[in-house]
Amino acid sequence: MSEEKVRAEIIETGNPKVKSARIVVQAKPSAVFSILNNPKRHEEIDGSATITGNISGPDQLILGSKFGMKMHLGINYRIVNTVVEYKKDELIAWRHLGRWRWRYELMDLGNGSTQVTESFDGTHAPGAMQVWLNFRKAYPWTQLAVAKTLVRLKAVAEAK
Repeated sequence: MSEEKVRAEIIETGNPKVKSARIVVQAKPSAVFSILNNPKRHEEIDGSATITGNISGPDQLILGSKFGMKMHLGINYRIVNTVVEYKKDELIAWRHLGRWRWRYELMDLGNGSTQVTESFDGTHAPGAMQVWLNFRKAYPWTQLAVAKTLVRLKAVAEAK
């Protein structure tokens, strides 16, 4: 008997610069949020395989928190992110110098499980960054990375 492959549901946002997916996690919102708001755990759930380590920041993020990450996408680099949206156990989003955002929305399903929606939002990126995102074919690639991140988040959150 084979186990069914876990997949996140791709969401059509109607905006080509916003790529989203959602998944149901068998864990309470507080447990899922505790993973998302700890930058030291982001490498565990990274579906893009670009995070290689956390270099700075608090153990728990809040609005305005800054955290640095070691990254690799063709080359090694470092990036500093800032939390720009925050509601404990419900919402967290961060951005870096390019101004695109990674946003996580958590909905308590009331039965010990949580629906998590992740979005990559490139609408805030200035013109030069839009050119770069399009040149790198970032939008189709990021759609897959968002879905893979949610599958990894589910596995990590449900492992407890």
